[in-house]
Amino acid sequence: MKKILLVIIVLFFAAGFTKSQTRPNGKNFGFGIMIGDPTGASLKYWTDRDNALAFSLGSSYFGSPRIGVDYLWHFDAFQSRIVNLYAGPGAALGIGEGRGIWYKSDKGKFYYRDDGVGIGIRGVFGINVVPERTPMEIFFEFGTLIGLAPDFGSAVDVALGVRFYP
Repeated sequence: MKKILLVIIVLFFAAGFTKSQTRPNGKNFGFGIMIGDPTGASLKYWTDRDNALAFSLGSSYFGSPRIGVDYLWHFDAFQSRIVNLYAGPGAALGIGEGRGIWYKSDKGKFYYRDDGVGIGIRGVFGINVVPERTPMEIFFEFGTLIGLAPDFGSAVDVALGVRFYP
């Protein structure tokens, strides 16, 4: 697992600032679904050729419902018009029961946040596949989520999804 992560990180930095493929069919807006953490709806709005805003609404261990937004930079790490890497910062708001963020109590023990509102920031890294001449994007992403409120904690997000560009 450590070797795979190292290879992905090296590819990410080797990508530099090369251009990625344009949006699927040149469209700016896509919608779809994702499973994992979070599980639910996914929206993506391309601000230009290499940058996009990705929104998520669904169920998560951080809270259900969970609302998230990420700013993504796309990199052409593989010199491919079909497969690209992306990365970026984001934020998440979990409302209701949350069971995936570990917090350290004042007694030195760890516990889960079990209700209320959770606010966190995250870093996301992913790979997307945009088949030629199709209005879709398939993606796999993972990232770290750092809970800021109601207390400081952390978790890992992993999701697989598909978006369609009408």
